[in-house]
Amino acid sequence: LSRRVVRAHAMNSDSSRSHALLTIYVSSAIDGSPYDSAAVDAKITFVDLAGSERLKRTETSCERTREAIEINRSLSALGDVVESIVQRRRHIPYRNHKLTQLLQDSLGGSAKVLVFVNCSPASASAQETTAALKFASRAQRVTNSPGTRIAQGAR
Repeated sequence: LSRRVVRAHAMNSDSSRSHALLTIYVSSAIDGSPYDSAAVDAKITFVDLAGSERLKRTETSCERTREAIEINRSLSALGDVVESIVQRRRHIPYRNHKLTQLLQDSLGGSAKVLVFVNCSPASASAQETTAALKFASRAQRVTNSPGTRIAQGAR
């Protein structure tokens, strides 16, 4: 979190300029397993996404404009992945952005996904709030098959 950048713009005095990911790995040995060294492994990923930004409303320039464009590009790629999963398409475009590559195993397969949306009560932010809620609604339709896989072999 020490590398997380926050800057002010016309809409937000503490606007995050990047996404934050925190991954926790947990491993537990299984006593009495028929395998030599079986374990249950888990991965928990917490993701705080920077909000999408309309450049005209934020009144940004130069470096902040590039940051906003990259934030919007990553959120668009994430939206494309979510839509592809929901539509059960054969090809899921995980490789279109580094964010979706990092979240690939969290979005597909045996992961459980929870989404929390921070909405602004300001009427001036109604468009952004509506867009965020629509994204959350799409993400809510992602269905995976959470389950337990036993890792076999030496650790």
